[in-house]
Amino acid sequence: MGTNTPRTRLRDALSVTSTSARLQAALAAGTRPDNSYIEVLVERCEVEPDFFVRDMLTWALTRHDPALTVKAVVPRLRSASAQARSQALHTLSKIGDPATCAAITVDLLHDENVEVARAAWRTAAGLVPAGHETELARELAGELGRGDRETQRSLSRAFAVLGAAAEPVIENAVNSEDQAVKAHAVATLAIMADPAEGFDLAIAEANRVVALLGAPMVKE
Repeated sequence: MGTNTPRTRLRDALSVTSTSARLQAALAAGTRPDNSYIEVLVERCEVEPDFFVRDMLTWALTRHDPALTVKAVVPRLRSASAQARSQALHTLSKIGDPATCAAITVDLLHDENVEVARAAWRTAAGLVPAGHETELARELAGELGRGDRETQRSLSRAFAVLGAAAEPVIENAVNSEDQAVKAHAVATLAIMADPAEGFDLAIAEANRVVALLGAPMVKE
């Protein structure tokens, strides 16, 4: 009877086995927005296994009322599910409301799940209010040297977005006794000076600089 609503039809369509069918359902939800879809889309972000479908879910959410969408998304930042946290951050970055930067906690910036942390760095750097860039840079500096090449590249890009306000923080990190932190900081300064420079080239040069400074080489 009353259960055959647009909301329930969308939930059913997003639960089918076919990836292409789920992609089409998410596309349709964004093409013809309905505020009753918001919660369904947010819930599906937490469990959707396919990257492209998740990206379409986020796009669909950006087509809805921003205030209602943010209200539904922000609580997911505290979810026990890493995917829920990561996707919520990604959605907030696409909505682009600077007021939501306050919801990106220190815990998220240092999340044990690397995908969540990377999403938090990117989103915070893009949404940080003017005048707070240095404060964010100091917090992000605690992540220098973390993870693999892709993770370090993500952090360097976040610093590049923060711009000149982050430079003194990175320059200070160059003096770190931790060789991984030192090399990452040197590479980050190179990327900030020339964003077109590839990260692999920058980190290779940073390793040479670290070696010349007398520190052991970091693994490439």
